[in-house]
Amino acid sequence: MQVTETKAEGLKREIEIVVPASDLEARLQTRLYEAKDQVKLKGFRPGKVPLAHMRKMYGRSFMAEIVNQIVSETPRNVIAERGERSAMQPEIQMTEDEAEAEKVLRGEGDFRFTLSYETLPSFELKETSGIKIERPVVEIPEDEVEEQVKRIAENARAYEPKDGAAENGDRVTMDFVGKIDGEAFQGGSATDSNLVIGSGQFIPGFEDQLVGVKAGEEKQVEVNFPEDYGATHLAGKAAVFDVTVKAVAAPGELELNDELAKKLGLESIERLRTVVREQIESQFGMATRQKVKRQLLDALDADYDFELPEKLVEAEFGNIWTQVSRELEQSGKSFEDEDTTEEKAREDYRKLAERRVRLGLVLSEIGEKAGVTISDEELQRAVLEQVRQYPGQEQQIYDYFRKTPEAVQSLRAPIYEEKVVDHLLSTVDVTDKTVTKEELMKDDEEDEQAAA
Repeated sequence: MQVTETKAEGLKREIEIVVPASDLEARLQTRLYEAKDQVKLKGFRPGKVPLAHMRKMYGRSFMAEIVNQIVSETPRNVIAERGERSAMQPEIQMTEDEAEAEKVLRGEGDFRFTLSYETLPSFELKETSGIKIERPVVEIPEDEVEEQVKRIAENARAYEPKDGAAENGDRVTMDFVGKIDGEAFQGGSATDSNLVIGSGQFIPGFEDQLVGVKAGEEKQVEVNFPEDYGATHLAGKAAVFDVTVKAVAAPGELELNDELAKKLGLESIERLRTVVREQIESQFGMATRQKVKRQLLDALDADYDFELPEKLVEAEFGNIWTQVSRELEQSGKSFEDEDTTEEKAREDYRKLAERRVRLGLVLSEIGEKAGVTISDEELQRAVLEQVRQYPGQEQQIYDYFRKTPEAVQSLRAPIYEEKVVDHLLSTVDVTDKTVTKEELMKDDEEDEQAAA
């Protein structure tokens, strides 16, 4: 086999490989000999079929198998022998000339093909001990815990049917249909919906207009969706809701006691407070982790600047752009609505793609040098976490991962990244800084995009 490098420009490589006809013939002879004892042909005893006859019957198909095997195995071996790592699956180009291809299959010509690929860049890892991270920490006051406990108690509060008109604090059970310009809109209808007047759960102005309604009454509620409403296709629009009141109920006493906890499956109100505190700590902990990770990745991004494989960047940009386009389509917005242009957005998101690829390569190299690995148990826990996200479909989701190994492997990258981040945080200078809840939670979306 002859291996000739025909291009070496930056990370791009092109390798021409020639397998002489004599090598193909030797492989074919071996294949024919191996198959001799297995082939059953009329008129011949087992193992007594002449090789010439075997070649006539199976030579072409066996040669096709040999060519496919060469194409499958050679790229990996050639790249490894060159001491390189391909950024993505190499592209393989073979002749499109049918006559030339036929000569190869008949064993009369050399087999030529070309590998095109980009290598992973080589770079020196830099010292991380000089990186300084400020970890934002929120001290959870008792009144924060108590407020959350009261919200839980509100949701568990008992309500008694009421004959009179609904007042602030009463619960109204209703059916409603929302319309804009006389047309019902998606997500604007519900049946047997419960709403506590004054809870602020619905669009501003909606609950106020339910004060005074009685069971069996029909009412039209007119509201305006806020300009910053989450569903942007409804933001700022006037709507009319046709409401049918089915029941009105008055609230019972708000109980903060062991009986409340027992209704929730806990032994005491103190245990409930402990659980609530743990939930708040977990929520704030995730936000703290996100901000710490953002600082760490920013520091790494500033430390490294090397050529990136174009195809990796293109693939990452394609993923980002598909998501952005889908979100714009679902929201009914345009780039102009976001105070930008498509050209500027493409430029910004390409920079984000380059950052992600660069950091991915750096983290991978750091993890490899540090001996970071993913155990089967960790992958299994990740699968179970995915399963839990689909209540009612657990078996189908579990079966999907069991039958789709590549889906399981897709969970490996985020686990690996978090373990490398943990390793790095043990090597850098981390100091705690007490902040408010508002300071900790702001700009989370930007942090998530940059840290990803």
